Amino acid sequence: MSRHVIGFLCGAIFGLGLAVSEMMNPDKVLAFLDITGNWDPSLALVMGGAVGVTLITFGRVLKRPKPLFAERFEIPSRNDIDKPLLVGAMIFGAGWGIAGYCPGPAIAALGIGIIEPWVFIIAFIVGNSLSIGVERFQQRRLAQT
Repeated sequence: MSRHVIGFLCGAIFGLGLAVSEMMNPDKVLAFLDITGNWDPSLALVMGGAVGVTLITFGRVLKRPKPLFAERFEIPSRNDIDKPLLVGAMIFGAGWGIAGYCPGPAIAALGIGIIEPWVFIIAFIVGNSLSIGVERFQQRRLAQT
């Protein structure tokens, strides 16, 4: 039970940070991405703060035998750059640049009473489902050959 409470509290703090930094505001995000127009560099401070906290704490945390509220650390074992990663990154970046949302801020924005994050999340779920379906189809075709 305490693990769920901790998860909820961490999510609430993250959502509060997204709201305070205005990462949930697509106009603010699009102004940050518009480096040739009316550029708003303020989100660079948000990014800098996140990178700074990570640089200070990440190494210390990983020296622990395990996380405080989990049995083990979940660290990716792959470090290669492949075609699906590159294509996914391009799609993510294009979607972020078009909509001004990425998944975290969009989920946090669901409760502020506007339709745009709902449209984004629905499109995200549909796109993700299609991707999974295509991957399964390709695996089945490879298995048959």
